[in-house]
Amino acid sequence: MNVWDARAEAYRKSREHSEGWDLDVVVDWANGARTALDVASGGGHVTRRLREAGMDVVSSDPSPGMQPDVVCSAEDLPFADGSFDVVACRLAAHHFEDVERGVAEMARVSGDLVIVVDNLRMGDEDEEASRLRDPSHVRNYSEEEWRALFDGAGLTLEEAVVGERRISFEPWLERTGCTGEDAARVRELLADRIEDGRLRLDRIALKGRRG
Repeated sequence: MNVWDARAEAYRKSREHSEGWDLDVVVDWANGARTALDVASGGGHVTRRLREAGMDVVSSDPSPGMQPDVVCSAEDLPFADGSFDVVACRLAAHHFEDVERGVAEMARVSGDLVIVVDNLRMGDEDEEASRLRDPSHVRNYSEEEWRALFDGAGLTLEEAVVGERRISFEPWLERTGCTGEDAARVRELLADRIEDGRLRLDRIALKGRRG
């Protein structure tokens, strides 16, 4: 069992992942599509919401324990060019080993829209804390970097929305099994963004269209 298989149930039950303005934005932007691909689907919350909106959705994730329809990485999507009206990826790109390839693959299999939501880069201390909490974390990206990634994949960026999200701090640590000295160091690094037991995160949602 890999680390994400072990975490699967916690992410399926996570309130922080099952709701939020950023999830609502994904559904709103995808409105009108018939077919969708949820890349790195994790707990399946994007898949669920898009299916509730009447779309035919395929979920994909590299971890079998997440119970996706297709087991694959974002960097190697086993679908033909333009297979889906919309391709969405929420709160996962910071785990991609090759984010440029991942975005390019999403653009390739989309016939129209690519929608990405992720946490914004908030400095070196935030990155250190993220890696301590979860060693599978690769990197968060700035808005400027995200714009360049979309441009490099041949996507015309139509909208980019930045917003704040406050999440329960202790469950955030528990989902990845972060305890002891590592947890103490994460609390220290993020102290200025923790208030009343909640951690402030900045997120970005981007909608790009195939040229």
